Amino acid sequence: MSEYSYLGYGDGRGGGNGHGGRTVPAPAMEGSWYVRRGRIDRRTYWLHYALPLWASSVAAIWADIAFGTAWYTASYESYGYYSSSTDVSFSGGPITLLVSLALFAPSISAAVTRLHDTGRSGWFLLWGLVPIAGPIVLFVVVGCLAGEPGRNQYDGAAYPGRREPQLANW
Repeated sequence: MSEYSYLGYGDGRGGGNGHGGRTVPAPAMEGSWYVRRGRIDRRTYWLHYALPLWASSVAAIWADIAFGTAWYTASYESYGYYSSSTDVSFSGGPITLLVSLALFAPSISAAVTRLHDTGRSGWFLLWGLVPIAGPIVLFVVVGCLAGEPGRNQYDGAAYPGRREPQLANW
């Protein structure tokens, strides 16, 4: 039985999943690339979120360079006849800036839903603010660790029902 059979992915043997052997997407992912709640497994994260986001960023950088709109900083220093130094720094461009802004929310959303699959809160993303170790911790937890088998506190309906207002008990 698959680790994610409870999400409707089946057992990997082509049958027995209650859907005639066909794979059914998780309820939180039906028709939406921008997932706001629920869980996604490692494979879905890498194939549907991380790699396309990375490819979009690389394409934006390439477009900035190709169109000549990239922002460069260059310096050249000579220390004598045999010694010199050249420093070139690329800091993006308008296309890279627009693509980064457009992909910011989906990338945060994908990371949070992946954290939910591992049983962690979205606040775990604050590890990214810790220099050097933070991005490494996030890469391992979000991209490499397997999710919790079975249901966890972040499971639920794709669209929860309306909650009735409650009076505060002071």
